[in-house]
Amino acid sequence: MININEFITGFSTSFTYNTTLKPWELTSRLNSIIEELIPKLNSDYLITGAVAIHKSAIIEKGVTLKNAAIINEGCYVGANAYFREGIYLDKSVKVGPGCEIKSSIISSDTAIAHFNYIGNSIIGRHVNFEAGSIAANHYNERTIKDISVLYRSEIINTNVSKFGSLVADHCKIGANAVLSPGTILEKGTIVKRLELIEQIKMRD
Repeated sequence: MININEFITGFSTSFTYNTTLKPWELTSRLNSIIEELIPKLNSDYLITGAVAIHKSAIIEKGVTLKNAAIINEGCYVGANAYFREGIYLDKSVKVGPGCEIKSSIISSDTAIAHFNYIGNSIIGRHVNFEAGSIAANHYNERTIKDISVLYRSEIINTNVSKFGSLVADHCKIGANAVLSPGTILEKGTIVKRLELIEQIKMRD
């Protein structure tokens, strides 16, 4: 079983929900989970419908925040970023201009540069995504869409067609690199610029 806490320090403390769920179960349900968490927030948040923004967060012009989303203390979201279908930014997360993030949890002190895509993923602490890097969440090119992950030499079928990556603390993703659906990165992994990570190669 994949334990998210082994990848992300203090995950169950910072994200107060059932963290025994598998990563792809968590991201698949994230929109409704965040809707459940919002009423438990304190008065330090400005809440509009299913979007909660900490009063200390900076949200630049042109940002689109679709339900549901929680943006925590000290976060920065650059102009024209686009969030949808369940977003959780932990403390002091920086998201640059023009990024799109879908159904994802971004842990504290992580930076997503600009013009990045993060889909259905769980990202650890102190991670850096350089400009243009992508955590893809769907196999457009395959007939069989279900995503499998490689974990400790075992191939696990997630039984979902959309899951991006589980990225542990202190990873660095280079500019224009691509993490294929189902990528799992251990702590401190470095992905080079323009590199493609494809941990399972399958034939239809």
